[in-house]
Amino acid sequence: MEGWGSVMKGNISKVYLVSTDNRIVGTRRALEMVEGLDFKDKKVIVKPNFNTADATPASTHNDTLVAIFKWLKEKEAEELTLAERSGPPLTVDVLKEKGIYKLQDQLGFNIINFDELTEKDYIHFNQEGLHWKNGFIIPKVIKEAEALVNTCCLKTHGFGGVISMSLKLAVGLVPRRGFPYMPELHKSFQMGEMIAEINAAFTPDVTLMDGVEAFTAGGPATGCVKQAKVILASKDRVALDAAGLAVLKKMGSNNLIMNTPIFDQGQIKRAVELGLGAGSADEIEFVTEDIKSKKYAEELKEILNKD
Repeated sequence: MEGWGSVMKGNISKVYLVSTDNRIVGTRRALEMVEGLDFKDKKVIVKPNFNTADATPASTHNDTLVAIFKWLKEKEAEELTLAERSGPPLTVDVLKEKGIYKLQDQLGFNIINFDELTEKDYIHFNQEGLHWKNGFIIPKVIKEAEALVNTCCLKTHGFGGVISMSLKLAVGLVPRRGFPYMPELHKSFQMGEMIAEINAAFTPDVTLMDGVEAFTAGGPATGCVKQAKVILASKDRVALDAAGLAVLKKMGSNNLIMNTPIFDQGQIKRAVELGLGAGSADEIEFVTEDIKSKKYAEELKEILNKD
């Protein structure tokens, strides 16, 4: 992985799109399309969205997770690890409720429960201009990982974040219990900006977004569910979230989504300022393999261009 963040602004960011209602097939196809991925002989960490154990799109679907792990094994990854923390529920309870320990027995991956880490297991990140009072901390295993695969859901967030997609996934790296960071985030009127700033501390190799179903209102645990029938993947978290917002606009979402230009959303705007990804629709290119997916991508590109 690269260092603190990744400056991508000004480049063309590719978003790989599969129009499908089959998570297993869509996940594999999307990951296969992503250029330049190499997991051979690497220790790979997979970071899902297990905020709670509520049904997808509230949390990562087990089919998506299984497809990712099996694909990584085919790519000859040396070791696979799922790493996560939940909240408000305890992570161990969410892992049990979702059947992750059973999947661990079946697939042979390790589990890192961030709730079990101590202060020495974290690394501090701070830089001038952050909205965090004294910066924040993330697990050393994420910073030092040989490879990192993120997988997020496609949903709105009803408690200040507005959206919960690839950028929001990073909140699960900051400890919830015994540290002041989550109260600081939740009390802030600049939550979106602070969410984006966490992403400056690390760079995943690729992020996969499960948009087979989406919350178009509510979230993150419950909301209005619509069938978006799409799987998206990208090395650029900003481009991926911009595409996700275009999907929400395509289906019809809440006022904060429909009435705010995509690149004016707090998380997106701040991430662009930090140089974390695409800064406009012109910097996003959709890559597809079939006619149905191409048509879907053209609709999203039109939304991005007009927004």
